[in-house]
Amino acid sequence: MGNEHLFRNPGVGVTVRGVSKSYRVAAGDVHALRESSWEVRKGEAVAIMGPSGCGKTTLLNLLGGVDRPTSGTILVDGQDLTAMNERALELHRLRRVGFVFQFFNLIPSVTAFENIELPMVMAGMPEAECHDRARRLLGLVGLEAKGQKRPEELSGGEQQRVGVALALANDPALILADEPTGNLDSVNATAIATLLRSLSTAHGKTVIMVSHDPKTVEVFPTVYSMRDGLFVTNETSVTRPPSRPAGSAARSWTSS
Repeated sequence: MGNEHLFRNPGVGVTVRGVSKSYRVAAGDVHALRESSWEVRKGEAVAIMGPSGCGKTTLLNLLGGVDRPTSGTILVDGQDLTAMNERALELHRLRRVGFVFQFFNLIPSVTAFENIELPMVMAGMPEAECHDRARRLLGLVGLEAKGQKRPEELSGGEQQRVGVALALANDPALILADEPTGNLDSVNATAIATLLRSLSTAHGKTVIMVSHDPKTVEVFPTVYSMRDGLFVTNETSVTRPPSRPAGSAARSWTSS
């Protein structure tokens, strides 16, 4: 069965309108986002550049329904996240969003295969379908032969490849990648970014990646910059050769 059967849900549009996020600490309020407005079209792949502390991760947490803004509106596929109750946000995270993290976020006591199966089980997918989908997702990232390894038995690059497969478990429409290449060498970093972009070009997913590494974001056709909780530049669109299909991207992996 080909990779086209892995991905049936198309990408979604994202709109951020006048969003602010503040945290209260002993020294006073910390303003992570300041009345930011931004839009991503359905099926688009974009990267956000900026130094640590500029608000990139805060923005992803808000888009993913992990946190709520202090003010403003966030629309994902036309639905207002700020108006959702906690149960609706849970379903948003489980079914609509796939997260890729810098530090992999794998459960150390179970295998790579079982890590990928877990969100499918939580979503109520039949057991046979969970097994088949986990196997094919491992194949997509070039690790089908290592599905029975636990995270500690995998290299850093391999763990992040499992992390990407895990993010894709429930066929999310929106992929949010938070510094996904921060712990990888340059070869694996480029391969991860290329695979993420191919989820947009080959499968129509909406992909948003944040990074402070200018070499990694070169893979993406559209790059924004953030500083001090604000978008400080308009988008930069660069014409690049088309990405390889996701299946071919998987063959470029190396261990790290």
